[in-house]
Amino acid sequence: MKKDAARPWFILLLAAALLQATPAIAQKYGGLLNWLLEDSPPSLSIHENATIVVTGPMMPVYNNVVLFDQLQARESFESIVPELAESWRWNDGGKLLIFKLRQGIRFHDGKPFTGRDVKHTFDVVRGASRTTLKASPRKLWYANVAEIATSGDHEVTFRLKRPQPSLLAMLASGYSPVYPAHVAPAELRTRAMGTGPFRFEEYVRDRYIHVARNSEYWVRGRPYLDAIRSHIVNKKAARFAALASMQVDVDGPAITTKPDMEALKRMAPGLSFRPTTRTSFTNVVFNTKRAPFDNSRLRQAVSMALERPGFIKSVFQGGMVPGGINMPPPDGIWGLAQEMLVMLPGYGDIQRDRQEARKIMTSLGYTEDSPLRVTLNTRTSPVYVDAAVWTASELKQIWIAAEVKQLESSLWFNTLNKRDFTIALNSTGFGVDDPDVALFENYACGSLRNYSDYCNPLLEKLFEQQSMTADMARRQQMVWYIENVLLNDVARVVYGFRINYNAMWPYVRNLVPHQTNFSYSRMQEVWLDK
Repeated sequence: MKKDAARPWFILLLAAALLQATPAIAQKYGGLLNWLLEDSPPSLSIHENATIVVTGPMMPVYNNVVLFDQLQARESFESIVPELAESWRWNDGGKLLIFKLRQGIRFHDGKPFTGRDVKHTFDVVRGASRTTLKASPRKLWYANVAEIATSGDHEVTFRLKRPQPSLLAMLASGYSPVYPAHVAPAELRTRAMGTGPFRFEEYVRDRYIHVARNSEYWVRGRPYLDAIRSHIVNKKAARFAALASMQVDVDGPAITTKPDMEALKRMAPGLSFRPTTRTSFTNVVFNTKRAPFDNSRLRQAVSMALERPGFIKSVFQGGMVPGGINMPPPDGIWGLAQEMLVMLPGYGDIQRDRQEARKIMTSLGYTEDSPLRVTLNTRTSPVYVDAAVWTASELKQIWIAAEVKQLESSLWFNTLNKRDFTIALNSTGFGVDDPDVALFENYACGSLRNYSDYCNPLLEKLFEQQSMTADMARRQQMVWYIENVLLNDVARVVYGFRINYNAMWPYVRNLVPHQTNFSYSRMQEVWLDK
């Protein structure tokens, strides 16, 4: 009896010994990583754009002061690591953020990196420099920065008007690379140049973007890859074929939906998939400065007409999580839980909500025989178009006749920025899972990415109060209150947060998708096991 009982322990000890004797898979150098983009970028300048088709292929060219750990899927304050900074510290009660910078780093043209480049970059982004950007989508990220000062070449200090712990997380986003002070921002739209693991080589519009290994990269032994080619393929069928035939190794960031995954499984059984709920939400935006959607009651009717669970089931086959302003738990930290969401119009009893929506439409003079006719603009991406067509179909039930109009990406972002629409179906991502990003960027008065131009100055004061609140439980309560106000006032209609299924061949190693899909493509740790 004792002999038989001891046998499993012997087996376990033997297995442990064998595991220790088995060497870990050694990283391999070389190879070209091929991945996909679904569209051409408006330009190559990360700081002037708000789309994954820019950050995805351009992150490998740059470095940040700090960065979210590329090998951790969940981004948090704990996953922030130094990059161009060697270390950092907070002083003056959280109003001074001081970085000690690494020495000996050079840009791809050989010029040395110093604190002057950090100061230049973020002074330009926040509009505190004579040098300007064509557009600055994240200008409000730095509205609380009073001054950026250097002390010698290797120390830089961000002086804040009030404490703001989230600044460090915003600097860790893939949206926050350090630009060279000696190169005009206009030049970086067509020839990206940073200190990163890969050098920009070539961009052929509508075909590909090519970056090659920086042999003088400051991180010893990195990168592993020789080059990365981002293939621009607009047609879904062509992307599927390229993946199935191994012409490409990875589907691009934010492309693979649940229906796509099911189709690819049938075409290429060997593909692997890594589901990740993203800080990117599908939403309907209104031009609140233009009739008829300057009327909040009409916006409320639209919100009540659109059934979130039905949308998720029909358009994404379940590959989306219902949500509001912030990403909901458990994937997000700050958003409303599902039991809170179902109490809001559009998230709960759809029959009751639509009945109330028709009463509003009747009071505004619309009927089945005399509907409100609008153009519903969207981007020429299958995910956008499918969502827009479903939205238009559902709006018929409350006597809104919406004609879907598709715009190429080059026109789409310009249309949003200029507010040249009445109502639009969009997919919006925020670069950090923090209320300071979600609120200020998408709902603050005057923000470029506040596409609805919704403005509530009193509520915006609460944006600031939650930002400087150190007690996380108290901050959470404030954020939930703000979210309820925004959803009830229908600053936007939010369907939910997409799950991306991240298709890649198993031989691609160390490419770890994050819930913030704008921040995981530095690529210095990625290698090919083939």
